[in-house]
Amino acid sequence: MVGLLGSSVVSGKFKAEDLQKPRGGCEAFEAGLARAWLTEAGMLAAARPRESLGGYIELHIEQGKRLVNAGKQIGIVTDIVGIWSYALTFIGRADHAGTTCMQDRLDAAQGASAFALAVRELVIGDFPECVANVGKMEFAPGAFNIVPASVVVSLEFRAPDSDEFQRLNDALIERAHIEAKRFGLQLQVESLGKHEPTPMSEQAQRAIRDACDALGLTHTALVSGAGHDAQNLATICPAGMIFVPSVDGASHSPREFTEWQDCVNGANVLLQAALRIAS
Repeated sequence: MVGLLGSSVVSGKFKAEDLQKPRGGCEAFEAGLARAWLTEAGMLAAARPRESLGGYIELHIEQGKRLVNAGKQIGIVTDIVGIWSYALTFIGRADHAGTTCMQDRLDAAQGASAFALAVRELVIGDFPECVANVGKMEFAPGAFNIVPASVVVSLEFRAPDSDEFQRLNDALIERAHIEAKRFGLQLQVESLGKHEPTPMSEQAQRAIRDACDALGLTHTALVSGAGHDAQNLATICPAGMIFVPSVDGASHSPREFTEWQDCVNGANVLLQAALRIAS
Protein backbone atom coordinates (compact mmCIF):
# COMPACT_ATOMS: atom_id res chain seq x y z
CA MET A 1 0.00 0.00 0.00
CA VAL A 2 1.50 3.35 -1.00
CA GLY A 3 -1.54 5.55 -1.60
CA LEU A 4 -1.25 9.16 -0.39
CA LEU A 5 2.49 8.56 -0.27
CA GLY A 6 3.70 12.04 0.68
CA SER A 7 1.34 12.50 3.60
CA SER A 8 1.92 8.92 4.74
CA VAL A 9 5.63 9.71 4.96
CA VAL A 10 5.20 13.08 6.69
CA SER A 11 2.73 11.68 9.23
CA GLY A 12 4.92 8.70 10.08
CA LYS A 13 2.40 6.15 8.82
CA PHE A 14 4.69 4.90 6.04
CA LYS A 15 6.45 1.63 6.89
CA ALA A 16 9.07 -0.42 5.07
CA GLU A 17 6.57 -3.23 4.47
CA ASP A 18 4.40 -0.81 2.46
CA LEU A 19 6.98 -1.08 -0.30
CA GLN A 20 6.41 -4.81 -0.70
CA LYS A 21 3.05 -4.72 -2.47
CA PRO A 22 2.15 -1.32 -3.95
CA ARG A 23 -1.30 -1.32 -5.50
CA GLY A 24 -0.05 -0.49 -9.00
CA GLY A 25 2.74 -3.09 -8.88
CA CYS A 26 6.34 -2.98 -7.68
CA GLU A 27 7.91 -2.23 -11.04
CA ALA A 28 5.88 0.91 -11.74
CA PHE A 29 6.28 2.14 -8.16
CA GLU A 30 10.04 1.66 -8.09
CA ALA A 31 10.38 3.44 -11.43
CA GLY A 32 8.38 6.36 -10.04
CA LEU A 33 10.60 6.59 -6.97
CA ALA A 34 13.69 6.61 -9.17
CA ARG A 35 12.34 9.43 -11.34
CA ALA A 36 11.70 11.52 -8.21
CA TRP A 37 15.12 10.72 -6.70
CA LEU A 38 13.45 9.19 -3.66
CA THR A 39 14.86 6.36 -1.54
CA GLU A 40 13.33 4.05 1.02
CA ALA A 41 15.73 5.27 3.71
CA GLY A 42 14.93 8.92 2.98
CA MET A 43 11.18 8.35 3.18
CA LEU A 44 11.39 6.39 6.41
CA ALA A 45 13.35 9.27 7.98
CA ALA A 46 11.03 12.09 6.83
CA ALA A 47 8.26 11.93 9.44
CA ARG A 48 7.43 15.27 11.07
CA PRO A 49 7.17 15.46 14.88
CA ARG A 50 3.67 16.32 16.11
CA GLU A 51 4.81 19.49 17.83
CA SER A 52 6.10 20.91 14.54
CA LEU A 53 2.63 21.15 12.96
CA GLY A 54 -0.08 23.51 14.17
CA GLY A 55 -2.68 22.35 11.68
CA TYR A 56 -3.38 21.31 8.09
CA ILE A 57 -6.09 22.55 5.74
CA GLU A 58 -6.51 21.16 2.25
CA LEU A 59 -8.29 22.90 -0.62
CA HIS A 60 -9.75 20.66 -3.33
CA ILE A 61 -12.46 20.47 -5.94
CA GLU A 62 -15.46 18.48 -4.73
CA GLN A 63 -15.22 15.84 -7.51
CA GLY A 64 -19.00 15.53 -7.45
CA LYS A 65 -22.24 17.50 -7.97
CA ARG A 66 -23.48 18.06 -4.43
CA LEU A 67 -22.29 21.68 -4.19
CA VAL A 68 -23.61 22.45 -7.67
CA ASN A 69 -26.98 20.84 -6.93
CA ALA A 70 -27.28 22.61 -3.57
CA GLY A 71 -26.23 25.99 -4.99
CA LYS A 72 -23.49 26.35 -2.35
CA GLN A 73 -20.09 27.97 -2.85
CA ILE A 74 -18.04 26.04 -0.28
CA GLY A 75 -18.13 22.53 1.13
CA ILE A 76 -16.81 21.92 4.65
CA VAL A 77 -15.64 18.33 4.94
CA THR A 78 -16.76 16.54 8.10
CA ASP A 79 -15.30 13.10 7.36
CA ILE A 80 -13.16 11.35 4.75
CA VAL A 81 -14.29 7.87 3.77
CA GLY A 82 -12.26 4.77 4.46
CA ILE A 83 -10.91 3.01 1.37
CA TRP A 84 -10.06 -0.70 1.18
CA SER A 85 -8.75 -2.49 -1.91
CA TYR A 86 -8.35 -6.19 -2.71
CA ALA A 87 -7.15 -8.55 -5.39
CA LEU A 88 -9.62 -11.46 -5.42
CA THR A 89 -8.51 -14.43 -7.52
CA PHE A 90 -11.20 -16.87 -8.64
CA ILE A 91 -9.47 -20.15 -9.56
CA GLY A 92 -11.01 -22.80 -11.80
CA ARG A 93 -9.60 -25.05 -14.49
CA ALA A 94 -8.51 -24.43 -18.07
CA ASP A 95 -10.32 -26.61 -20.63
CA HIS A 96 -11.00 -26.55 -24.35
CA ALA A 97 -13.92 -24.18 -24.83
CA GLY A 98 -15.26 -26.08 -27.84
CA THR A 99 -15.18 -29.64 -26.52
CA THR A 100 -15.98 -29.23 -22.81
CA CYS A 101 -19.68 -29.30 -21.94
CA MET A 102 -20.97 -26.23 -20.12
CA GLN A 103 -21.96 -28.24 -17.05
CA ASP A 104 -18.49 -29.83 -16.82
CA ARG A 105 -16.56 -26.57 -16.63
CA LEU A 106 -14.85 -24.94 -13.67
CA ASP A 107 -15.08 -21.54 -15.31
CA ALA A 108 -13.38 -18.83 -13.25
CA ALA A 109 -15.09 -16.15 -15.35
CA GLN A 110 -18.52 -17.22 -14.12
CA GLY A 111 -17.68 -16.78 -10.45
CA ALA A 112 -15.85 -13.51 -11.02
CA SER A 113 -18.65 -12.08 -13.15
CA ALA A 114 -21.36 -13.18 -10.73
CA PHE A 115 -19.45 -11.49 -7.92
CA ALA A 116 -19.06 -8.26 -9.89
CA LEU A 117 -22.81 -8.11 -10.42
CA ALA A 118 -23.53 -9.03 -6.80
CA VAL A 119 -21.33 -6.16 -5.52
CA ARG A 120 -23.69 -3.55 -6.93
CA GLU A 121 -26.83 -5.17 -5.54
CA LEU A 122 -25.29 -5.74 -2.12
CA VAL A 123 -24.12 -2.15 -1.69
CA ILE A 124 -27.29 -0.54 -3.03
CA GLY A 125 -29.49 -2.80 -0.91
CA ASP A 126 -27.61 -2.98 2.39
CA PHE A 127 -25.06 -0.14 2.43
CA PRO A 128 -26.69 2.90 0.78
CA GLU A 129 -24.12 5.37 2.19
CA CYS A 130 -21.21 3.37 0.76
CA VAL A 131 -19.76 2.64 -2.67
CA ALA A 132 -17.86 -0.26 -4.22
CA ASN A 133 -16.13 -0.73 -7.54
CA VAL A 134 -14.80 -3.61 -9.62
CA GLY A 135 -12.33 -1.70 -11.75
CA LYS A 136 -10.34 -4.45 -13.42
CA MET A 137 -10.62 -8.14 -14.26
CA GLU A 138 -7.62 -10.11 -15.57
CA PHE A 139 -8.39 -13.41 -17.29
CA ALA A 140 -5.90 -16.26 -17.70
CA PRO A 141 -4.99 -17.76 -20.05
CA GLY A 142 -7.12 -15.15 -21.81
CA ALA A 143 -7.90 -16.89 -25.12
CA PHE A 144 -11.12 -17.22 -27.11
CA ASN A 145 -11.06 -21.02 -27.09
CA ILE A 146 -9.90 -21.75 -23.53
CA VAL A 147 -12.12 -21.80 -20.45
CA PRO A 148 -10.58 -19.27 -18.02
CA ALA A 149 -8.48 -20.97 -15.36
CA SER A 150 -8.34 -17.86 -13.20
CA VAL A 151 -9.68 -14.33 -12.99
CA VAL A 152 -8.17 -11.64 -10.77
CA VAL A 153 -10.79 -9.11 -9.71
CA SER A 154 -9.67 -5.66 -8.50
CA LEU A 155 -12.13 -4.60 -5.80
CA GLU A 156 -12.27 -1.29 -3.98
CA PHE A 157 -14.92 -0.07 -1.55
CA ARG A 158 -15.47 3.02 0.58
CA ALA A 159 -17.48 3.89 3.70
CA PRO A 160 -17.68 6.98 5.92
CA ASP A 161 -18.06 5.14 9.25
CA SER A 162 -15.60 2.66 10.81
CA ASP A 163 -18.22 0.11 11.90
CA GLU A 164 -19.95 0.18 8.54
CA PHE A 165 -16.56 -0.03 6.81
CA GLN A 166 -15.82 -3.33 8.57
CA ARG A 167 -19.33 -4.70 8.00
CA LEU A 168 -19.11 -3.88 4.30
CA ASN A 169 -15.73 -5.60 4.11
CA ASP A 170 -17.10 -8.73 5.75
CA ALA A 171 -20.18 -8.79 3.52
CA LEU A 172 -18.20 -8.40 0.29
CA ILE A 173 -15.61 -11.04 1.13
CA GLU A 174 -18.35 -13.44 2.24
CA ARG A 175 -20.16 -12.87 -1.06
CA ALA A 176 -16.96 -13.56 -3.01
CA HIS A 177 -16.66 -16.93 -1.22
CA ILE A 178 -20.32 -17.70 -1.93
CA GLU A 179 -19.96 -17.04 -5.66
CA ALA A 180 -16.72 -19.03 -5.84
CA LYS A 181 -18.35 -22.00 -4.14
CA ARG A 182 -21.43 -21.77 -6.38
CA PHE A 183 -19.28 -22.38 -9.47
CA GLY A 184 -16.92 -24.90 -7.87
CA LEU A 185 -14.00 -22.48 -7.69
CA GLN A 186 -11.28 -21.69 -5.21
CA LEU A 187 -10.79 -18.14 -4.00
CA GLN A 188 -7.61 -16.33 -2.99
CA VAL A 189 -8.05 -13.06 -1.08
CA GLU A 190 -5.25 -10.47 -0.92
CA SER A 191 -5.68 -7.10 0.76
CA LEU A 192 -3.80 -4.42 -1.15
CA GLY A 193 -4.29 -1.42 1.09
CA LYS A 194 -6.56 0.23 3.60
CA HIS A 195 -7.23 3.78 4.77
CA GLU A 196 -9.55 4.04 7.77
CA PRO A 197 -12.50 6.49 7.76
CA THR A 198 -11.26 9.75 9.26
CA PRO A 199 -13.23 12.59 10.88
CA MET A 200 -11.95 16.10 10.31
CA SER A 201 -11.01 18.27 13.28
CA GLU A 202 -13.83 20.26 14.87
CA GLN A 203 -11.36 23.13 15.25
CA ALA A 204 -10.57 23.11 11.52
CA GLN A 205 -14.24 22.83 10.55
CA ARG A 206 -15.09 25.79 12.77
CA ALA A 207 -12.25 27.87 11.32
CA ILE A 208 -13.44 27.14 7.77
CA ARG A 209 -17.07 27.87 8.66
CA ASP A 210 -16.13 31.18 10.33
CA ALA A 211 -14.00 32.12 7.33
CA CYS A 212 -16.93 31.47 4.97
CA ASP A 213 -19.24 33.58 7.11
CA ALA A 214 -16.74 36.43 7.27
CA LEU A 215 -16.36 36.35 3.48
CA GLY A 216 -20.11 36.11 2.84
CA LEU A 217 -19.84 32.72 1.13
CA THR A 218 -22.57 30.08 1.34
CA HIS A 219 -21.46 26.70 2.66
CA THR A 220 -22.60 23.21 3.59
CA ALA A 221 -21.16 20.19 5.40
CA LEU A 222 -20.08 17.25 3.21
CA VAL A 223 -18.45 13.84 3.56
CA SER A 224 -15.54 13.33 1.17
CA GLY A 225 -16.03 10.24 -0.97
CA ALA A 226 -12.40 10.36 -2.14
CA GLY A 227 -9.21 9.84 -0.18
CA HIS A 228 -7.09 12.90 0.58
CA ASP A 229 -3.85 13.72 2.38
CA ALA A 230 -5.86 15.32 5.18
CA GLN A 231 -6.80 11.88 6.48
CA ASN A 232 -3.14 11.10 7.16
CA LEU A 233 -2.31 14.51 8.63
CA ALA A 234 -5.36 14.23 10.89
CA THR A 235 -3.44 11.69 12.97
CA ILE A 236 -0.82 14.27 14.01
CA CYS A 237 -2.51 17.68 13.91
CA PRO A 238 -5.91 19.39 13.50
CA ALA A 239 -6.88 18.78 9.87
CA GLY A 240 -9.69 20.05 7.67
CA MET A 241 -10.77 20.25 4.05
CA ILE A 242 -12.40 22.87 1.85
CA PHE A 243 -14.32 21.85 -1.26
CA VAL A 244 -15.14 24.12 -4.18
CA PRO A 245 -17.60 23.18 -6.96
CA SER A 246 -16.69 21.03 -9.95
CA VAL A 247 -18.58 21.92 -13.14
CA ASP A 248 -21.01 19.03 -13.74
CA GLY A 249 -19.20 17.14 -10.97
CA ALA A 250 -16.54 15.95 -13.41
CA SER A 251 -13.26 14.61 -12.01
CA HIS A 252 -10.45 12.35 -13.26
CA SER A 253 -11.66 13.28 -16.72
CA PRO A 254 -10.70 15.74 -19.49
CA ARG A 255 -14.03 17.42 -18.60
CA GLU A 256 -12.77 18.37 -15.14
CA PHE A 257 -13.10 22.13 -14.65
CA THR A 258 -13.71 24.64 -11.86
CA GLU A 259 -14.73 28.24 -12.49
CA TRP A 260 -12.09 30.84 -11.67
CA GLN A 261 -14.30 32.62 -9.11
CA ASP A 262 -14.74 29.35 -7.24
CA CYS A 263 -10.95 28.94 -7.18
CA VAL A 264 -10.63 32.47 -5.75
CA ASN A 265 -13.32 31.75 -3.14
CA GLY A 266 -11.55 28.59 -2.06
CA ALA A 267 -8.16 30.31 -1.81
CA ASN A 268 -9.63 33.11 0.30
CA VAL A 269 -11.32 30.64 2.65
CA LEU A 270 -8.07 28.70 2.92
CA LEU A 271 -6.15 31.83 3.88
CA GLN A 272 -8.68 33.04 6.41
CA ALA A 273 -9.12 29.59 7.99
CA ALA A 274 -5.36 29.15 8.27
CA LEU A 275 -5.04 32.53 10.01
CA ARG A 276 -7.75 31.52 12.48
CA ILE A 277 -6.02 28.24 13.33
CA ALA A 278 -2.65 29.97 13.62
CA SER A 279 -4.04 32.52 16.07
